[in-house]
Order: sequence, then C-alpha cells, then structure tokens
Amino acid sequence: MPRPKSLTTTALAAATLAVIDRDGLAGLSMRAVATELGMGTMSLYRYVADRDELEAMAVERVVSAVDMEPPRALWDKQISVLVERIRAAIAKHPNAVPLTMAHRHRCPSLLRWSEAVLGVLTRAGFTGEERVIALRTLLGYLIGATEMEHRSPLAGLGTDAMAGLGERYPLLAETAGVARTIPADIEFRRGLDVVLSGLRRP
Repeated sequence: MPRPKSLTTTALAAATLAVIDRDGLAGLSMRAVATELGMGTMSLYRYVADRDELEAMAVERVVSAVDMEPPRALWDKQISVLVERIRAAIAKHPNAVPLTMAHRHRCPSLLRWSEAVLGVLTRAGFTGEERVIALRTLLGYLIGATEMEHRSPLAGLGTDAMAGLGERYPLLAETAGVARTIPADIEFRRGLDVVLSGLRRP
C-alpha cells in the first residue's frame, strides 16, 4: 500500500513559484522544485506528473487571491478594473508571466476571471465573434504589455539605445526620448484605454 500523501498543493505551488522567481523559467525543473522542498526528485513524482503540472499550480497560486467581482461601474470601467487586478497579481512574479497564457485553460482562477470579463461584455451587448475578439484582445494586451513592462521597460537599456540613434532613425530616437519619461503604470493604463476605445460602440 502506498504511503499517504503529506505534501499539499499549496506547498508544491509555493516551492515552484520560489524557483521561478529566483531562477526564471529556464531554471524550473522537477529536480529544482524537489530540492526547494528538501526531497528527492523521484519522491516529487508521487504528487505531480511533470513540470507542466507544476507550472499550472504556480499560475493558480499567483492569481488565486484576485477579486473576480466586477465593481459597480460602466462596462469599460469594470473591464479596466478586472484587467488591472490580474496585472497587479502577475507583476509580483514577472518570471511567471509567460505561463499565464500557456495555462489559462487549466487554472480555475483564470477561468473565473475570463468568465467575469465575458459576463461584463455580455451585459454590454457583446455576443458571438465580437465577444471572442474582445476577450482575446484584452488577454493579448494584458499578457503582452505586462511582459514588455518587465522584459523591455520604457526606462530600460533598449530605450536608451534607441534614443541615441537620431542620425539614422530620427523619429524612433525622438519617440524613445519621450518614452523614458513615462511611468509603467501610465503606459499600461493609457494602452488599455486605447484597447477599450476600440471596443466601445459609437
């Protein structure tokens, strides 16, 4: 008879997230998580099948505390708040950002978030293909903008380099010079407003 399981999903997810935060996705492995937990690699297979399962647990841990209830407001403000809440949660663990898209279909909290967003869109009159495109566009912006914020920030070295290319790329250099002055929160919120403006009906 196998020994009873003693390691909780919470502990597994916390250890996986600790490895991701410290070593990045390239450093995530069954062995690394087992070491984090102080156990042998083979023992970890009693609890999870593979790294993929660990990744999904980590994503769920990142977003599980997010409030999925839309505020009392116009539909576009409701969407904005729901998007900002997820952004704030995943921004605490930037190395895990790419996993949110890969595992959104497996994480109950992300499924609840998608359902909440779809509820807002439906009440606003979005249906069929229009609702599909709206949800995918919001997801694309949320994940893409958050990834850029942490991998290629406006205040980063890439922007500095482009700001110095005035002779060959004057418009790019000018734009980069302005970009360095824009805080990350302003960049995200104004970009989100552009997306929402495209979704708003005349």
